Amino acid sequence: MFGPLPLRQIYGAPLGGIGGGTITRGWRGEFCRWQLNPGMYHYTTVIANQFTVCLRRGGQTVYQQVLSVERPPTLQGWNWGYCGEYAFYHALYPRAWTVYHLPGQNVTLTCRQVSPILPHDYQDSSLPVAVFAWDVENHNDYDLDVAIMLTMVNGSGHKDDKRGGHWNEPFHLEKDGQAVSGVLLHHCTPVNPYTLCIAARHMPDRQVSHQTAFSPKGTCSGLWTDLITDGRLDSPTGPSPPVQKGEEVAAALAVSCSVGARGRGGLEMSLSWDMPTITFGSGERRHDRRYTRFFGTKGNAAPSLAHHALLHYPRWEETIEEWQRPILQDSALPSWYKSALFNELYFVADGGTVWTELPEDSDVSGGLRSEDGGLPAQPAAIKEYGRFAYLEGQEYRMYNTYDVHFYASFALIMLWPKLALSLQYDIAGSVIQQDPTERLHLMSGQCSAVKAKNVVPHDIGDPDDEPWQRVNAYLIHDTANWKDLNLKFVLQVYRDFHVTQDQEYLRDMWPICKAVMESELRFDLDGDGLIENSGYADQTYDAWTVTGPSAYCGGLWLASTCVMSKMARLLEDEPAYLLYKDILQRGSAAFDKLLWNGKYYNYDSSGRSLSNSVMSDQCAGQWFLRASGLGDGEFQAFPKDKVLSSLKSVFDLNVMSFAGGQMGAVNGMRPEGVPDRSSVQSDEVWIGVVYGLAATMIHEGMLQEGLRTAEGCYRTVWERLGMAFQTPEAYCEKGIYRSLAYMRPLSIWAMQWALDGARGRRLRDDPPGQTGDSTAPREDS
Repeated sequence: MFGPLPLRQIYGAPLGGIGGGTITRGWRGEFCRWQLNPGMYHYTTVIANQFTVCLRRGGQTVYQQVLSVERPPTLQGWNWGYCGEYAFYHALYPRAWTVYHLPGQNVTLTCRQVSPILPHDYQDSSLPVAVFAWDVENHNDYDLDVAIMLTMVNGSGHKDDKRGGHWNEPFHLEKDGQAVSGVLLHHCTPVNPYTLCIAARHMPDRQVSHQTAFSPKGTCSGLWTDLITDGRLDSPTGPSPPVQKGEEVAAALAVSCSVGARGRGGLEMSLSWDMPTITFGSGERRHDRRYTRFFGTKGNAAPSLAHHALLHYPRWEETIEEWQRPILQDSALPSWYKSALFNELYFVADGGTVWTELPEDSDVSGGLRSEDGGLPAQPAAIKEYGRFAYLEGQEYRMYNTYDVHFYASFALIMLWPKLALSLQYDIAGSVIQQDPTERLHLMSGQCSAVKAKNVVPHDIGDPDDEPWQRVNAYLIHDTANWKDLNLKFVLQVYRDFHVTQDQEYLRDMWPICKAVMESELRFDLDGDGLIENSGYADQTYDAWTVTGPSAYCGGLWLASTCVMSKMARLLEDEPAYLLYKDILQRGSAAFDKLLWNGKYYNYDSSGRSLSNSVMSDQCAGQWFLRASGLGDGEFQAFPKDKVLSSLKSVFDLNVMSFAGGQMGAVNGMRPEGVPDRSSVQSDEVWIGVVYGLAATMIHEGMLQEGLRTAEGCYRTVWERLGMAFQTPEAYCEKGIYRSLAYMRPLSIWAMQWALDGARGRRLRDDPPGQTGDSTAPREDS
């Protein structure tokens, strides 16, 4: 809160796979957000990183232009100031398209940006690479020679760029009958050194040339003249000398081809980066990134990464199109939803994400092995698929923040389920751990132990410290108040099993689930089967005061007892089945008695003046039951008529009575139709919560209401506020926002899970205009 990021309405789709670092390009083409060191961001536009086009006719250059609207004070020897009216940007992650209509040239260029974000792929999805595929359309009646030049600084705009010692070298790699060449930019920092690589594939009628090194300051007219002379670069041999302290060095790559009159041509380039072994801020341990399983840890993989990317990206695109096509061609879904669904997925890679190999000496069990009611030292899901962690947000620098992952987890379990299970094993191992170190809590001013046994941690650590080694219990309030984390662990365990049908996972997690639920039972103070709160609502709504049983935590508790009884039945644990079945029956009765007011569940049962506020997330427990194939018959926690009534109240009040129904659902609303302003969170809209609410509505047959609810968030974030590829945690009605680039909005994949469910399929298979009891959504994007 003391140093929030300023809003810059510039970002486009990021480059790179999952867990190897990311480089974000803006929608105007700039390279402007960097996360090469794990979890640590800096937001610098490197102005020399540009694409330039050169057109030649009859052996003479007729047009040469930097494809940028900028007019920087440096590099004055280049032709800047491309007119933005002649360019268009489109993004559907993990791809993006920039279309340039070159003014006065009758030529159209389309740059297609491709990153290997491939569902259910655990190899290529880990690669730190991207491909730029250029399509050239010559609308003239004469032939043209077309060259595209990519310039790249050795570095990322960080102060380390000028520390000295960095150097470049050309390379040529032939493998499997295919050749690529380009320039390697060796960035020689003492911590986490890396190599950038710009490369192109040798093909018939394509010419590849390079400039190994140039200084990206001053006019830099020599490089410009080199290209303009013959559409090629000089291609010197040998490495450049290490650059002196205070200086920077850059490199350039050009690819050219001939395009006939009224014809089309194509050019391809790749950008890759190789930082195989990483250390976090503490420097205590070294971690090998996932891609090193396939490309090695020696730091010399950049040419092979480029070769692999340039040869395999057509298959990546086929995979992406096959994945996205059924949704994009579904006429029952509005265009805004299709954009939101795929573009919000950027955070899986660009959430400060790390994906590492499990060291041979690692023990993730927390010290309690399977034979003693714990976990395997190296569960198969982690040993085979590695460790995965992503930040709560680019500003909220904590890995795998669990109350937020509860919402975001649908993206992982649907698209990379092995990573979802791997994350769960890591959390399960930390449950068993304890840390008696006393720390001061910011809100209460009191001290307590960092981590108690059989309690799910808030997160697994800070990238500036040592994730996985030191977990955090969160220093706002006492850990004992965080009842929802344990419950969310139990709910995710069964949801994950429901999706994957992984019996080994269920058996491994069962003793951990029993342990955390037993720790929760101490909050059933009056023995009515319902846990109580005091002080603050829970981990998620940590600034919203609550007293007694509440709709949110109480609902999660009932849902957890329901899935515990289901898991006990599956595992033939009859005592546990009887225990949790009894608690569910008594708790459900108490929940209705204490919280149901005839229309919805009150915020809490305190009887305070604000206890009857309408909480948008009051049906979170029912959401997870439905997502797990439960919620009816023997495994029902909430009466269906009360769920529907609650959702209708939320839609009427939190959605339609807030901001004209155009901004999603406010967290808290008073029954009289004004926002609950009793805390800094109650009058916010949380985008990820809204997507989860919309999923709940869809599960319950309220398709139109669910889409209308979610649409308000998309229109606000992506259109009105210009927060593309940096969706925040929250915003208020007057345009105040909090925590840019946040994990929770990945919960939009819960909407897709609901749509793909049995009820969702029935609604979507109705004839056009007849979606159950609702009208078809409008196609107006």
